[in-house]
Amino acid sequence: MKLSLVITVYNEEDNIKPLLTSISESLADFDYEVVFVDDGSTDKTVECIKEQANTHVKLVILNRNYGQTAAMTAGIDQATGEYIITLDGDLQNDPADIPMMVERLRQEGCDVVAGWRKNRKDNVLRKIPSGIANGIIRWLTGVKLHDYGCTLKVFKSDIAKNLGLYGELHRFIPVMAHMQGASMIQVPVNHRHRKFGTSKYGIGRTFKVVSDLMLMVFFQKYLQKPMHLFGTLGLFALLTGSAISTYLLVLKIMGEDIGGRPLLILGITMLLGGIQLITIGFVAELIIRTYFESQNKKTYRVKEVFSSDTVQSSVSSASSISAN
Repeated sequence: MKLSLVITVYNEEDNIKPLLTSISESLADFDYEVVFVDDGSTDKTVECIKEQANTHVKLVILNRNYGQTAAMTAGIDQATGEYIITLDGDLQNDPADIPMMVERLRQEGCDVVAGWRKNRKDNVLRKIPSGIANGIIRWLTGVKLHDYGCTLKVFKSDIAKNLGLYGELHRFIPVMAHMQGASMIQVPVNHRHRKFGTSKYGIGRTFKVVSDLMLMVFFQKYLQKPMHLFGTLGLFALLTGSAISTYLLVLKIMGEDIGGRPLLILGITMLLGGIQLITIGFVAELIIRTYFESQNKKTYRVKEVFSSDTVQSSVSSASSISAN
């Protein structure tokens, strides 16, 4: 069993040495590799990793700062272990939790073990918005986790390598894993105060989370059937606009003046909006079909294929070997 630790770093020069020391102490009994991904650091992070590197360390240096999602994807692509572990490079995640999480994954037979910062060591200005965001994500996606923002997670390799991370969707990895049909549990993990460097997260992150959440809800419910969203909304708008227009037409026939009524503008807007939404639905359906068919992608993932013929063949082979 080999573990691949994927650690994205950006200006974390003071954290590299203590992080590697903590990893080597915690994983002394494991076969492991540490895949550092430098996301365009402007300090001496790269030099520090090279100085502290041992036979376990692999360093991926990106051309510029692409963001945590792209850096994490680059690290996962380079990972060769049976299990892939993601964690932050700021020492707030504790590598000592990894053996327990790996053991839980093997005992439970699940695909992902996510960390839960039950006693989070951040200030109130970070904990309160995070708690609200976690509640909204649980409500909208139906993925019942306490903490979506904890980077410390253990994955089976095939799950991690098929997450399809783009933009800044690393915050929604549990949701994306759930969309693949991955089984998942969450366990409390240690969380520590940041000792060196400064946090890379600001209040502007809130707006990115909200916009990405809307995208994730769309992916979860309508990725393979966009017409169900746009068609439904378009049909509602079209019927509403038609009803308003019919009502105003009756009033016009009865001799009333409808030219100055705001309801007329609303009716026309709803009619045109309905037609546009339905048209968008058709175009989205064509795009989805092009996406899957042009790349020979499947709309499903097979967990296991069972065949009674295969079982009988295996038994016959075993019997023949025993007889010989």
